[in-house]
Amino acid sequence: MTTLARRPDTLTRDALTVLQPGFTGTTAPDWLLHRLGEGLASVGLFGRNIASPAQLAALTAQLRAERDDVLVAIDEEGGDVTRLEVATGSSFPGNHALGAIDDVVLTQDVAHELGHRLRACGVNLNWAPSADVNSNPANPVIGVRSFGADPGLVARHTAAYVTGLQTAGVAACTKHFPGHGDTAVDSHHALPRIDAARSVVLDRELSPFRAAIAAGTRAIMSAHILIPSLDPDRPATLSHPVLTDLLRGELGYTGLIVTDGMEMQAIAGTYGIERGSVLAIAAGADAICVGGGLADDETVRRLRDALIRAVRTGELPEDRLADAAERVRSLSRWTSSAPEPSATTPTADIGLLAARRAVEVTRSGPSEPLRQPPYVAAFTPVANFAVGDETPWGVAAELVRLLPGTRTGTFTGDGAGPAALTAAGPSRIVAVVRDEHRHPWMSTALDTLLAARPDTIVVEMGVPQSPRRGTLHLATHGAARVCGRAAAEIITAE
Repeated sequence: MTTLARRPDTLTRDALTVLQPGFTGTTAPDWLLHRLGEGLASVGLFGRNIASPAQLAALTAQLRAERDDVLVAIDEEGGDVTRLEVATGSSFPGNHALGAIDDVVLTQDVAHELGHRLRACGVNLNWAPSADVNSNPANPVIGVRSFGADPGLVARHTAAYVTGLQTAGVAACTKHFPGHGDTAVDSHHALPRIDAARSVVLDRELSPFRAAIAAGTRAIMSAHILIPSLDPDRPATLSHPVLTDLLRGELGYTGLIVTDGMEMQAIAGTYGIERGSVLAIAAGADAICVGGGLADDETVRRLRDALIRAVRTGELPEDRLADAAERVRSLSRWTSSAPEPSATTPTADIGLLAARRAVEVTRSGPSEPLRQPPYVAAFTPVANFAVGDETPWGVAAELVRLLPGTRTGTFTGDGAGPAALTAAGPSRIVAVVRDEHRHPWMSTALDTLLAARPDTIVVEMGVPQSPRRGTLHLATHGAARVCGRAAAEIITAE
């Protein structure tokens, strides 16, 4: 059993320091401010906490009035996963669009501008970029969040993104180690398993993380995935062979290791969040992310007590918890002393400029620009948890702006094609899809539309894995607001 050489209040502070909880509301609740005074060092923000940049700046100022070195983290990837612009859609294209352009200077500039906006609002830790190699086209949770399926491409853009964020004074948290790209299960719902050989994982999945470490990423987020070739017993977040032996030992990483959300079913449904948190810290993680679905003082108290109890029973070495807490404090010191961003920031329209460059246009015949209001049929799949369903997507809003009188409807499942045809009437149809290759009903709907109306314009806003069809096919490589605008400009020849 570990001997407690330090005072219990120090142990309590360390246990609070390693937690990164969320909360509800657009102002900080009293319980959160109280915990910051007791030793809590990090707070996670989500779309539910953000109404406007001014409100967000006021919220982070409220947190810093209680603790001036608090880490304020956010899941702001740009593209499909946005918290800053959850109600409108992002001003920045996501990783897949940047990978399709393959201009690392542009990727760095986009990340720098995004970081500049985050820091202006008081956010200093971004749970981004996704460094996952999207090698499995059926992946339900990564997709356009990845720069692509080629490890070399993903590696160079991951490094550029890390550099862009951190030169803006925002710590990057590269995710999801050791790589979530070759999964067919969403870890929000169950525990994914990757049965790749160790040599494949080390070569393919780890290349972007090596690049991120070389670029100086200040944090890395673990994945709730089981890779038997690395550890046959426990998922990466709870694995000493993965976090300590591989990430710390073989890759030489010395920064902060953050877990993915512990309330995700891959952990909560198999180990429980208290047990999972103890195992994660023991395995080598330094910060416990919790709050995407659990966001209250009761959760913080339960996790704090579980860590303290584990130290007192000898299950968790006290030195390991102390080391984890010190890594959190070290990152706080970096964010507090990070230099101000350079005065020469990229153009404010860099996100739109990037989105325009990312659009792939395929024409199979004559296609006149739209001059009359069309009918936009949005074939909408169920959104994954990371993206959420509160953020609008598509091209309808931009086409309404450019062609007043544009009508739109949302369709899903069997019968979507005939229903869209009926709703469209005589109007020309713009069919908007998202990952057609993963949804047979979506392909069937397009078959129906194109058979009846060959002049239908098709806009793919997910991973463009399916064959291009229609007289005009646009692949935007993402569903951010700026991607929709870029597509609408092409459709109308604006």
